[in-house]
Amino acid sequence: MEQQKVKNIIESLLLAADKPLEVKFIEALFEIDQDRPGRDQIMQALQSLTEDYQNRGIRLHEVASGYRMQVVEDYAPWVARLWDEKPQRYSRALLETLVLIAYRQPITRGEIEEIRGVSVSTQTTKTLLERDWIRVLGHKDVPGKPAMYGTTRTFLDYFNLKTLDELPALSEIKDLDKLYPELALDSHLAAEQVAAVEADDQVPARAEGDVDAVAQDVVETRMIGSEDEMVDTVTVAN
Repeated sequence: MEQQKVKNIIESLLLAADKPLEVKFIEALFEIDQDRPGRDQIMQALQSLTEDYQNRGIRLHEVASGYRMQVVEDYAPWVARLWDEKPQRYSRALLETLVLIAYRQPITRGEIEEIRGVSVSTQTTKTLLERDWIRVLGHKDVPGKPAMYGTTRTFLDYFNLKTLDELPALSEIKDLDKLYPELALDSHLAAEQVAAVEADDQVPARAEGDVDAVAQDVVETRMIGSEDEMVDTVTVAN
């Protein structure tokens, strides 16, 4: 098949798809064509499309689940105005829990509680599981057989990551709100939401001015462990 046609077909597929497409899936879509392209042609088309969209409002990006077209982050505020619904905001407790799971997986709820110094709310783990950002990897061989949690491909996709190796170094994480602003607490709702969640965590609510210190505590190397302990979620999922 002529290369430009292959490129145009793949571009159409990516624009129409509602999820990332793996190369092997794209390859399978050509199976019934007599002059179907090979893997090299498909990869060449993807590379060419990546270059074509470098200076556009959308780009071709590879994440854990494959390739997808997505809006360039700089233009996201304008695109968000297309919808009346505001993005969901998450509590500081949830963000701290997610960071610990991402950097220390596999990790149990008890280990998270030991690090944070407070109980982990059932709602916190329920929300992370419902979002498909974490999953149970197995059970630790200790009394009670507690579940061990790890991140998922959906987590990697959401944060535009191909593997956990692309997570920022621990030394680079100073403020969770600046790291992933789309997950930050709304400044007008922060006090109310933090108080509600932390009441469930059995600890007094912190003032807004204290949250940066909490974020710093969570990412200290002595609490989270070395980056060498990270597990490649893609490998685990397979």
